[in-house]
Formats: sequence, C-alpha cells, structure tokens
Amino acid sequence: MENRKIEVDITGMTCKHCAVSIESLLKNKEGITVASVNHESGKGEITFNGQMTTDEDIISTINSTKKYQARGTSSVLNAPAEPTFYDLILIGGGSSAFSAAITAHELGLSILMVNAGLPFGGTCVNVGCVPSKILIRAGETAYHASHSNFDGINPYGASIDFAKVIREKTEMVSRLQQKKYMDIVKDFDNFRMVEGWAEFLDTKTIVVNGETKYSALKFIIATGATTNIPNIEGLQEVGYLTNVSLFELEEKPESITIMGAGYIGLEIAMAYSRLGVKVRIIEFTDRVLRSQAPDISQELQKQMQGEGIAVLPNVRAQKFEKKDSSILIHCKDPDGKEITLVEPGHLVIATGTRPNTSKLGLDKIGLETTKNGHIVVNAMMETNVSGIYAVGDVINTPAYVYTAATEGKMAVENAFKGAGSKADYSSLPWVVFTDPQVAGVGLDEVEAAALGLPFEVSKMPLTEVPRSQAAKDTRGFIKLIRDTQTDKLIGARVVAPEGGELIMELTLAVKYGITVNELAKTFHPYLTLSEGIKLAAIAFGKDIATLSCCAS
Repeated sequence: MENRKIEVDITGMTCKHCAVSIESLLKNKEGITVASVNHESGKGEITFNGQMTTDEDIISTINSTKKYQARGTSSVLNAPAEPTFYDLILIGGGSSAFSAAITAHELGLSILMVNAGLPFGGTCVNVGCVPSKILIRAGETAYHASHSNFDGINPYGASIDFAKVIREKTEMVSRLQQKKYMDIVKDFDNFRMVEGWAEFLDTKTIVVNGETKYSALKFIIATGATTNIPNIEGLQEVGYLTNVSLFELEEKPESITIMGAGYIGLEIAMAYSRLGVKVRIIEFTDRVLRSQAPDISQELQKQMQGEGIAVLPNVRAQKFEKKDSSILIHCKDPDGKEITLVEPGHLVIATGTRPNTSKLGLDKIGLETTKNGHIVVNAMMETNVSGIYAVGDVINTPAYVYTAATEGKMAVENAFKGAGSKADYSSLPWVVFTDPQVAGVGLDEVEAAALGLPFEVSKMPLTEVPRSQAAKDTRGFIKLIRDTQTDKLIGARVVAPEGGELIMELTLAVKYGITVNELAKTFHPYLTLSEGIKLAAIAFGKDIATLSCCAS
C-alpha cells in the first residue's frame, strides 16, 4: 500500500465541533486511514492510501462544504504505516479511558485508544456533567433574578438569550474537551487515537470499522453507556430528543415533556424550566427520584411543582403519534384510565441508560455480561476472560465520572503491575444538582434496615439551621444515620441549597469511622450550612429547640 500524509491549513473553523465534522467527513472517504484536525491551530493531518485517493481530492472534499476551505502545506510519500500491535488497547474514549491512558503512559506502555459515537472525552465533558451543570447554573441565575426570599428586595427578572446560553455552553465544552482531554495526551509517546467501532475477533485481536486489525497484550473496555430508549409504539416515528440532542438546540423550545424522573430528567427539568421552557415530567413509578427515600422525593417534587413544573407520577406511556405539529402521548393514569397528553414542543427521553456492548463481538470471545448488557467484572475490574478488563459505565458500578476515572487507573495498575487494587464504594459521595441539591454517602435508613443493622436516624430540617434562617431559605434537611452499637456514622443524606458542598465532611466521617458524638463535639463555624451537621449530630441526644445559639 502506498501510504501518504498531507498537512493542510483549514479556515472557517470556530469550535471543536467543526474539527470533528471535518474529521468525520474525511473518514467516510475511501482510502483515508487517519484524519486529525485541530480547530485552534487551523491545521489538519490526513494519512491515506495514495492508490485510492489524492491530495487534491482530499482538499476538494473539505472545500466542498463551502463553510471550510483548505489548502495543502506539505505532502509526504511513503509515510510510515501505523503499528498494529500495542501493549494496551483501550476501547472507548471517555474519562475512564483517558485515566487509563495517563496511567499506562506513566508505565511506558504503547497504547491504542479506539473511540466511536461521542467525541473523545466521552459523556461527561461532551453531553453529560459539564453541559448540564452549565445550563443548571444559567437557569439558577435567571431564577434568582426573578425571585427573592426577602420582602424588602423586589427583583426585576432576567432577559434570557437562549441561543447565546447554548453557544456559551458549547464553547465551554469545547475548551474543556480540548484542554482536559486532547491536550493532556497530545505529546504522549507510543500513543495513538483512532476513531471507529471496535469488534473482537479473538481474545487478542480487534478489527476497527471492519477493516484494520489491531492486537494487544491487554485490553480495557470503556465504551460507556447511552440513553435507554423504551420500546413503545410510535416513539421512533414521532421523534424524540435525549440529553445529547436537547443540549444542542439553540432555539428555545416552547415546551418539553420529559419521560423519566431520575436524576437526569430532574436536572433537565429544572434547568430548562428556569430558562423559560414549559416542562412536564411523566414518571411510571410513584414518585420522582425513586432511588431515594420518600422524604427526598417529596421535597423535590414540592419545589418543582412550586416552580410550575408539571409532575405526573404513576403514569405509563402506551403509544405515541403525531398530529399536525404536536405529539400525542397516550397514557394510563394512576387509576388505569386511558388519557392523552398533547406535547406541542419536544419529547425528551430520560429513562435511564444502557451499556454500549452490543457491537463489541463479546459473544465471540465468551465474555460474560448481565441480562441488561453490563460487562461482569470483579472488584479488580477483571472480566472472565484473561487479559481483558472493563471500567466505567459499561460495567454495573456507580456511574460517576470520578468512579470511572478511578477504575481506569486501577485496571491498568492491576493488569501491568499486579497491584491487586480493589474498588470500594462503601463511602462514595454523590450529588444530584437540582435546587435544592440532593447529596448522599453510605447507607440510608431503608438500606440499613434491609441489611438488618441496628441504626438510628436524626433528621434536622433547615428551619432549625441558623444559616438557612438568615438566608430565608429553609428548603430541605440534613439526615444522619448512625449505628446504635458503635455510634459511628454509617450514612447521610442532605437536601439543601448547595447541599453538595456538605457531603465531603460526611464522607470522611463514614470512611474513617468517626462517631456521631465526635461530630457533635467538633467546632463548626456559626452561621454556616455545615453547622447543620453538628446540630443533626447533637439531635440524637438532645432537643435542639431547647439550646441557645452555638450551644452543644
């Protein structure tokens, strides 16, 4: 094969999405094996089979877009072929894969990262944590410009340029994707990134896009997860959005109906409602955030309904159909009666996720998965096939970016150093970024009861916390769960404005076996929200109402 490489200057690019679009365009062209485009430098490098295409044809392909214009700056004949054998092949390009790549680089390994679907960086930076939190903060800014807790302050509201908010989000995502992912690995020796779908041929070999074969000593599968689309009649025909496509809409929707009231659905609902979109949530179970205790669900549902978000629990969609420009949602209400909801805007699916395993050819190598498609691993991230590990959302561990990154590092160290490290999520903190936020660590009272543990609960409403009183914002509570035999904190739940900022103190208490008595005796600054933790600890033995300020 006659390998050639051409370097080009490209004008017209404004963001990472432009570069990705050009790369995708070129990679669909026969003969091109590698296409790498950087929107910041305005340069591209394309490796291709000179017998199948030419420099001029490649430049013409880019120029045919009208939006982008390219000119060649150099061309190399007999460019060296890329290696096909590596110490480690990473299948996936999200946070766990990048964490694994960084660790593998530190060990001096040769690495191939094969990624498809979302751009490199994966869910968190491109379509998950980062964009959603940007939009949540934008929504909070608009909300607080229109709402005051103080009678003496009358806010005048906010003028919302929805398209500009979305563009700001897109630009920030692009910057972070470049800075925290692409730039981190750009100078790694013996490291290559390839876009395409990987499929196992045997336990040592994959084929990418059905064409190029690669082999390795070890593999780490980090293909993540995607929205689980329910099999409901008419859904495909009427069209729907997920968080991926919703976050790209620059024209503000008139309204949205969200299917699903888990944390993704609730965060979307609150952000978009505050940005001026009429929002309705349909949930087939009895309450929002069904994974948590009922008092948390009640607190969130009360807040959302108070902001005008329609919440319909125990409603199950049966069929979708299009009528004019609206979507008809045929449902059964809590009494089993058939009802029809009309959505003039968009339908958003937020009914959980499913692991991306269907295209990997796992059946060819006998790799074990669960009935839901998750790859089965042990605590060291090992699959049942020697030399193959799996990490992140593709396995059935807590699905957070920080757990995925830890698993990626752990898998490399176990695979190549024999470290024997094991995952322990008994003191894992988590946050749902609604308003009020929901945060937790360890066990709640339902889980403790299921395990048969001797426990006691202290629940401190924020109406009793001086900081919340001063802010005139007493939404929520702090709930501590202690082992009555040892007095150690075994779990906590916080529902509060910025409640996520409290969870690390409670995480350290659970992790290191700090007793409730020690929490109660520890100094907490007066008029901070964290003082509520101290008060909740004291409340195990005393009536807070009988104490003066700062008393213990």
